[in-house]
Amino acid sequence: MKTLIAVPCMDQVAAHFASSLATLNKVGECQIGFQIGSLIYDARNNFAKQVISKNFDALMFFDSDMIFPPDTLEKMVKHIEDGKDIVSGLYFKRRNPFDPVIYKELGIDEEGQGYYEDYLDLPESREPFEVAGVGMGCCIISKTVLLDVMLNYQTWFNPMSSFGEDLAFSIRARELGYKIWCDPTISCGHIGQLIINEDVWRTIPKKAPAK
Repeated sequence: MKTLIAVPCMDQVAAHFASSLATLNKVGECQIGFQIGSLIYDARNNFAKQVISKNFDALMFFDSDMIFPPDTLEKMVKHIEDGKDIVSGLYFKRRNPFDPVIYKELGIDEEGQGYYEDYLDLPESREPFEVAGVGMGCCIISKTVLLDVMLNYQTWFNPMSSFGEDLAFSIRARELGYKIWCDPTISCGHIGQLIINEDVWRTIPKKAPAK
């Protein structure tokens, strides 16, 4: 399997990220690419173009403010080989309340307004579970999805409604029938003033669910 490891970034990357990338276990045929610039959706679109033009099988995003386990790529590639379309690791926002960057509900209503529901009740099982949308900080996408999304929308990651590039892509892919998964065994850290992971998130008091 041929995978493009894609890193959108500014002109510098965090040392902890560089360490994670350096110790990442490679699998199959891999190529690492950096896209430098301030327009994140433009960087992601350019990576998607490379996947198509250079005949990669999958696009693996690592944002430059993430840390991730050495076996992340191995697990991600296996998910694609097993027929999954889009898979994210589990990571959390950098600021309080540090919620997971996965969504239980996500879409655009009849009036063109975006809506979403945070995924706050994480399953106790460590098996992959289906979600409505994900961030792209640690996410793999099959080439099949990229081809289909471009064919139907003439873009991949351009923002839409009130959503940024990551959730806009999630909406487009799900509208075409593709499933999005989170693998909680791929436990990532989000580099901020402190490294946010599941243990930190679980210590923060949560609001009661709306009735």
